[in-house]
Amino acid sequence: MKRLLISLSTVALLLPANAFARGKFDPTVEFEQHEWIPIHLGPLNLSITKAVVYLMLASVLTILFGLVFMRTRVGAKPGRKETLGEMVYEIAQTQVAEQGLPSKAIGRWFPYVATLMLFIFVVNFMGFIPLPLTGQTYHGIPTWGIYAATSSISVTLALALLTFVFTHWEGIRWNGPVRYFKSWIPEAPKGLLLLIVPLEVLGQFMRLISLSVRLFANMLAGHILILTFIGLMFILESWILAVVVIPVATAFYLFEVLIVIGIQAFIFAALSAIYIGSAIEPEH
Repeated sequence: MKRLLISLSTVALLLPANAFARGKFDPTVEFEQHEWIPIHLGPLNLSITKAVVYLMLASVLTILFGLVFMRTRVGAKPGRKETLGEMVYEIAQTQVAEQGLPSKAIGRWFPYVATLMLFIFVVNFMGFIPLPLTGQTYHGIPTWGIYAATSSISVTLALALLTFVFTHWEGIRWNGPVRYFKSWIPEAPKGLLLLIVPLEVLGQFMRLISLSVRLFANMLAGHILILTFIGLMFILESWILAVVVIPVATAFYLFEVLIVIGIQAFIFAALSAIYIGSAIEPEH
């Protein structure tokens, strides 16, 4: 199965949607968003784009993963499916929730951080599976390609906004607004407070930026590197370069699939748990 996936991916990389014009290749075109199904409600744009389709598919696959791998009969001996589900559950519980959330909040927020980790992993993984969802055709046939919805800053920013809102909501709910916002102000001479307070407020918003940009930049950079190396054959109009660029692109591809997508999902979920936990118990 792994060999088949790698073979299909290599073929898809050799035929990126915008590379059929000899001597012309721009990897950034792969990340442009076009309205496939326009939906406009006044100033609100809810149009279906490539990123939206990938997010919908990832949502379905995340739900199916839970139904298939995390549902067991009481008293039944766990098989391979259940073992995989238990492994994912244990990572989410022991390495994400318990490390960042106080014990009194785990029951409430474990489902969120666990779902966040699994969903981002699925979205990232889908970004390296060739699919006929490029929005372009070649002689009437949909072209296949790779695309990660998390390489769009609007997607990662929306995910980060959820954590940002939940963090401050829980901080106020557990501590009250006065005590919570007072916890932002460290003990310091009054003369320094005019400098420190704006920095502390800015630091809260920097969490939002760091969450969204970290995931976005890693996924975007990985895809651009892969597409750029393959695109050299089209830019220089030489198939001889395939001997060099295909192994290099494949190495980057495997690095992203085996390491980066899992680490980025884990970091996003772990930081979300830490931010929510620090808001619930700001003294820690």
